[in-house]
Amino acid sequence: MIEILNSARLERARDTGALVGNILHTLKQRSTVGTNLLDIDQWAKEMITEAGAQSCYVDYAPSFGRGPFGHYICTAVNDGVLHGRPHNYTLADGDLLTLDLAVARGGVAADAAISFLVGKARPAESVAMIETTERALAAGIAAAKPGARIGDLSHAIGTVLSKAGYPINTEFGGHGIGSTMHQDPHVTNTGRPGRGYKLRPGLLLALEPWVMADTATLVTDADGWTLRSATGCRTAHSEHTIAITDNGAEVLTLPTQARP
Repeated sequence: MIEILNSARLERARDTGALVGNILHTLKQRSTVGTNLLDIDQWAKEMITEAGAQSCYVDYAPSFGRGPFGHYICTAVNDGVLHGRPHNYTLADGDLLTLDLAVARGGVAADAAISFLVGKARPAESVAMIETTERALAAGIAAAKPGARIGDLSHAIGTVLSKAGYPINTEFGGHGIGSTMHQDPHVTNTGRPGRGYKLRPGLLLALEPWVMADTATLVTDADGWTLRSATGCRTAHSEHTIAITDNGAEVLTLPTQARP
């Protein structure tokens, strides 16, 4: 299903997107050395509930997971990259943490992810990988204009990732979003320009470049959910929900502090 939102629903999408961006911003500030992943999950639950929103994750049970996810946020550390299930782990200095959050409010969902280093340590390779996913996300957003095709976005994202030397996995990528979290069209993180669905104003997309330092192969953790790099290398993931407008892409999931 591909949804095209009218102006009233687009306004609700802006509201939900701002909520997601602000929660992630707050959680990043709180996620310091000594923080437990289960504390992050609890903080996310409290903020979602207080905002009168609904988690898109807690009851989520797709075919690739083992039963309902059961948590309010994805927390992936170091070699974890996608669908990281919160567990009893205490963050250490230099850990690379990815927080991925999707909520719904007013009947519209928004989805975003950030990767960052915990504490004071700044391993150069990790900094470069995070920055590459952010640049790839910016390139995909810049390519998202009415009349462009999904392949144009995929090509823009993939060009940045491949030029930086990262292998690209196409099993998981960006997606349409609206009344539900995951919708068509699928947006792979590499592709051929001029191919795929033509973008229209009112379409919402979650773009999410993610990479693993030296492999394109994923393995599933014993928890049945967390996807890790097959080699144990570090990973990074950046994501925003955008709306296609007459003038291009509007980023919906920026925190209030980062809005123009």
